[in-house]
Parts: sequence; C-alpha cells; structure tokens
Amino acid sequence: MSTPKQEIRVEFQHVELLLNRLRLPFLLRHLPTKLVWSAYVCINGFVTIGLLALLGEITGSPFVFPSLGPTAYLFFFSPLQETSSPRNAVYGHAIGLLCGYGAFWITGMHAFGQPPTQGIYWPRVFAAALALASTGMLMVAFSVSHPPAGATTLIVALGILAKPWYLVVIEIAVVLLTLQAWVLNHLAGLDYPLWYRRGEKPLPPSMRP
Repeated sequence: MSTPKQEIRVEFQHVELLLNRLRLPFLLRHLPTKLVWSAYVCINGFVTIGLLALLGEITGSPFVFPSLGPTAYLFFFSPLQETSSPRNAVYGHAIGLLCGYGAFWITGMHAFGQPPTQGIYWPRVFAAALALASTGMLMVAFSVSHPPAGATTLIVALGILAKPWYLVVIEIAVVLLTLQAWVLNHLAGLDYPLWYRRGEKPLPPSMRP
C-alpha cells in the first residue's frame, strides 16, 4: 500500500519533469515539494486565465466564467486524470451549456436578478434542478466525466449568462484553455493526450471490462 508521501510524489512527477527541462532541479533540493507544486499550479492558473481575461476585455465577450477555474485547476493539478483530458473538458462543458440553456428555455427564460414576487421563485428552482440532473445523466451516458461542467450548467440555467451567443463564446473559451493546457503540459515533458489517451476506452473505471 502506498503512503501519502509516495502518492504526492507520483502526482508531482510532471512538475519535476518541467523543472529538469528548465534546468531548475535545485528548487526541489532547497524547497518543500508542496511549495513548488503550489507555485506551479499558481503560475499556470494565472497565465491561462489571465490570457482569457485579457481576450475578454479586448472583445467585450465573457471569455472568463466561474467554472473555468476548476477546469484550469484540474489541467495543472492532475493533468493525467481522465477528468482532465481534453475530450472530457470540451464535451463536458458543451453538455453543461446545452442542458443549462434547455432548462432555462423550458422554465420561461427568466431574467437573473430579484424574483418578481416575494418568496421562492419556483421556475428558477426547477431550472437549476433540471439542468444539473440532465447534465449528470448525459455525462454518464456519454462517459464524459468533468465535474466543473456541473457549475457551467447552473450558470446558464439561472440566467447569469442567458444570451445564446454567450454559449458559443464560453465553449470557445474552454477550447482555448484546453489548448493552453496542452502546450504547457507538453512543455513540462508530460505525455498529455491530444484528445484522450490512445488505447484507453473513455469509460469510468467501474464500467471498463
């Protein structure tokens, strides 16, 4: 049975590879592993989201939205996990967007903000529940596990990003973030897949033969 320190070492290997490629292995000799790992996630998260935020400012479009943060974290904290593959990220958010907008449309295209009457605003409650339920169902059905998509679908279902063309912008942002992650992970010397790992079936472990 592996110890917590051994598990950290395995998950940390992609950071070690990058430091060796940059001829900075001395950082690992003089600094704690978790500190170096934290800095790696911090820098990559800052660069990727910062570039998308800059693009959003230039174009006036919502290229940064809350659930993009967890996706970036997965890309750089555990890039070799199945949930972090480009396939799961791109398809997962797409499912979340479609289910969120479907729920938003079914419940009357309500505007985000204060409800028109006092008390519980049931269309919004139903929209949130329907969006998350359908997103989870389709992610299981299509073997696309990407937890941040659950946040994406709620953002849309609640009317926070309600314009149809925003859905396209958000999916483009996901693709751009995925491309950035692919480049940075390959610079680190990591065998990060172009879509998903060749030879692996994109199924949850419990469903694999």
